Amino acid sequence: MESAVKQIINVWDNPEREGLKETPARYTKFLTEFLTPPEFNFTTFNTENYDEMIVQSNISFYSLCEHHLIPFFGTGAIAYIPNEKIVGLSKLARTLEKFSRRLQNQERITCQVADYIDQHLQPKGVAVVLKAQHLCMSMRGVNKPNTYTTTSKMLGVFLEKQEARNEFLQLIKQD
Repeated sequence: MESAVKQIINVWDNPEREGLKETPARYTKFLTEFLTPPEFNFTTFNTENYDEMIVQSNISFYSLCEHHLIPFFGTGAIAYIPNEKIVGLSKLARTLEKFSRRLQNQERITCQVADYIDQHLQPKGVAVVLKAQHLCMSMRGVNKPNTYTTTSKMLGVFLEKQEARNEFLQLIKQD
């Protein structure tokens, strides 16, 4: 991979120039670290009769656009209504990290997070909203900095009951 990065640099600059010599190794290390998110256990617990919405918001995430290999980043909000199990709070953020630290698109991350939580918790409902800035739109192409893309995925009661959806959207709007 380092030699490939060196060839790319060579198109525009001298890869042996001071300041660029170590870039191929650094970039290879970055990609290896970034595209290998840490494993985690999706730890669940008994609900102890808690049956109201659990929402975690302002979860930072970073990803690489699979079409341009340029970063996109933003925040996510994840909610679920427990059925028989709740999950350790850090696991919601770790789930978003698990799916965002790949060559991705925002729509897929949104669906993967919702589906993963739904599959592992089997809650009454799951809601995921991601809001991100894509550098492939800001730095190139249309050149529109400070443009955000918002995606959402609703499952279960969040899809079926407007009041549950509205409550979730109102709670994350306050952030």
